[in-house]
Order: sequence, then C-alpha cells, then structure tokens
Amino acid sequence: MATFSFDIVSDYDKAEMNNVFMQVEKEISGRYDFKNTSAGLEWLPDKTGYKLIGDNVWQLDAVLDIIRKRLASRSQSSKVLDVSKSPVESNMKASREIAFISGLDQEKAKSITKLLRDELPKVKTQIQGDAVRVTSGSKDELQAVMRLLDSKEFAFTLQYTNFR
Repeated sequence: MATFSFDIVSDYDKAEMNNVFMQVEKEISGRYDFKNTSAGLEWLPDKTGYKLIGDNVWQLDAVLDIIRKRLASRSQSSKVLDVSKSPVESNMKASREIAFISGLDQEKAKSITKLLRDELPKVKTQIQGDAVRVTSGSKDELQAVMRLLDSKEFAFTLQYTNFR
C-alpha cells in the first residue's frame, strides 16, 4: 500500500515581500501627508523584515497600515508581520522594526499535531524541525487535513509543501 505525505510549514513569500516593499515606498513618496517628512521604509539586515521610519508614532502606524493593505492586495497574510516590538522615539524621529515570522516553533507544531490527533486519528503526524510532516495511506485523508487546518483560525500562516 502506498503512503502519501506533505509538510505543513509557516513561511512567507520573499518575492511578494519585496513587491510590497516597493509598492509601499512608491505610495509613501506620493502621499501628500508624508511630504517633507522623514516617513519611509527600510529593510532589516538580510531582508528579514521592515524598519518603519517617521517623525512620530502616527506616521509609523500609517505606514504599517499601508503595508497591511498591500499585503492583502497581493493575497498575503499580515500574520507574517511580528508587530510585538514597540516604536522607538528619539531626536524627534520614530522607528519601529517589524520582523517577518518564519517557521513553526515547538509550541505551534504541537498545537497542530494535537488538533490532527484529536480530529483525524487515521493520519500520522511528525514534527521535523520547523515543519510538521503528515502521512496517510489515503489522499482523501490528507485533503481532509488541509480542509480542517484551513477552517481553523491560527495566529500564524500555514502553507503545504513537499507533496509525495
């Protein structure tokens, strides 16, 4: 009997994040309320997130709102943004670092495997680093796993990869 599997990961599309970055820069340069201000957007090292820059916290919130709108228009979830860091204000400038969330930590992976064990006992799950491998003898059961996970609301994004 053949076994089928796929991996559940939490990642972001780097190309789409680059597109969002360019669109946000273009909108900031064209908005009247940002004229003659220091409002802007920069990459964090290794393009692992954005650094928002502005004259005050209001501008940072406005830039973050633009980022969220651009992510939504490109069918990307704003759950990849780690907005836990608070803004830093100094010398009449404000900045805020927003990293991208990537990978499933142990707690998230355990919550997924527990849900699958409780709801679909025929599938087997295995935590492999920052991914969860789901294995079954039936493709229909794997599709049921995807439907179940898509119906639940997690605080992180989920993608399905490595189909076998």
